[in-house]
Amino acid sequence: MTIRSSRRALALAILAAFSLTALAAEKISRAEDREEVAVTIYNDSLALIKEVRRIPFERGANSIALRDVSAKMRPETASLRALSGGSLRLIEQNFDFDLLTPQKLLEKYVGRSVTVIRTNPATGAETREPAEVLATNGGVVLKYADRIETGVPGRIAYGAIPANLRDRPTLVVQLESAAAGRQTAELSYLSGGLSWRADYVAELAGDESKLDLAGWVTLTNQSGASYENARLQLVAGDVNRVRDEMRTQQFAAKAMAAPAPEMVREQLFEYHLYSLNRPTTVLDNQTKQVALLSASGVPVRKEYRLAGQDWYYRGAQSDLGRQHKVGVFIEFDNKGGELGQPLPKGIVRVYKKDSRGNALFIGEDRIDHTAKNEVVRLKLGDAFDVKAARKQTSFRKIADKVYESAFSIELSNAKDIPVTVKVVEPVPGDWEMVAESQKHTKGDAHSAVWLLTVPAGGKATLDYSVRMRW
Repeated sequence: MTIRSSRRALALAILAAFSLTALAAEKISRAEDREEVAVTIYNDSLALIKEVRRIPFERGANSIALRDVSAKMRPETASLRALSGGSLRLIEQNFDFDLLTPQKLLEKYVGRSVTVIRTNPATGAETREPAEVLATNGGVVLKYADRIETGVPGRIAYGAIPANLRDRPTLVVQLESAAAGRQTAELSYLSGGLSWRADYVAELAGDESKLDLAGWVTLTNQSGASYENARLQLVAGDVNRVRDEMRTQQFAAKAMAAPAPEMVREQLFEYHLYSLNRPTTVLDNQTKQVALLSASGVPVRKEYRLAGQDWYYRGAQSDLGRQHKVGVFIEFDNKGGELGQPLPKGIVRVYKKDSRGNALFIGEDRIDHTAKNEVVRLKLGDAFDVKAARKQTSFRKIADKVYESAFSIELSNAKDIPVTVKVVEPVPGDWEMVAESQKHTKGDAHSAVWLLTVPAGGKATLDYSVRMRW
């Protein structure tokens, strides 16, 4: 054996001896030892957990079993540091998530002795017989002194619970402390299983000119741990992360009355941080909703919109005569009054009262993170009484890579009031309008836009011809 090999063996022996000593004197820290808890949750099923615990240490080697931590902890992010002036030197940490079950306990005893207890059904008398567990694959195989049997004819008694089998996820930290006695230490780690989303409920006024908006934070805890009297913070924004296998859970929210906002907002790097202004308890397997914002009388604009496709213009089309749906949108400005603040991404559900005063669901749409002064635009569905029919009236090649296409769009309105429909046509390549029955405007470099008024119970027609080069 070389000198280097001897040193490595000695180091491993010392570490093993330390581990055995520490394990024998393992101290347990539970949720009751928490003095403070802070939970910061990000959009994508990620949370930062910080706990301040009072933990008893001995001078020198310690093995601390930190219980009541998240079952979805990312152990490589865990950190324990002293806050009360002591000095802690981390030696090793293990996240034990192999949980105690009858099957797991049996598997851990393969190659070890157990006691099989049988009960006589006639007399009720019990007999005990030692046996070695040979295998547990697809069933149990037991070796007695004079035979081998499969299956369990009674109960099995175990001498002890294996050290690495826990009744709940536990972070075991082996460290050295410079002083003895209780010290205040902070445990922090990243965890999956905690997620939040913004849900908005809007009620549209009878004349559809205004709406009332209520925002809620829907928080879901499936981390395997509860956090009592925690300081809750939520980060809104798209934080860059290396992808892992954690899944984002989706939960639906229900409509409810307008809330009184309880979240305080501030800027954090390129994100927005929302802090609950009171402690709250987030239990495991619980969905909690907290008021985010409330705004009333927000001016809203309604729009009927017919959108085309750029492939209509790339050749002769013979099947465009069928009816096309006209989308119904509403939009409002995120500024002034009770709004004018960043809106976290989420789903906006819109309601409107009928003639009897009952609020009925009329549509929903998802919004992205929306900054102050931006426009919130929602598609609520397709119009029932407003339809469109489109046909291509000509398509011809003018020159090399130059084509001309003509269309006719007919809009019909079965309502008893006139409506204005916004027609948006995405035209490919470099284009120019050759002829049109109504004047267009440019939405952008690749779209033509018309506003067509359709009379009550009537129709309106748009004819145009466009020349394209590509």
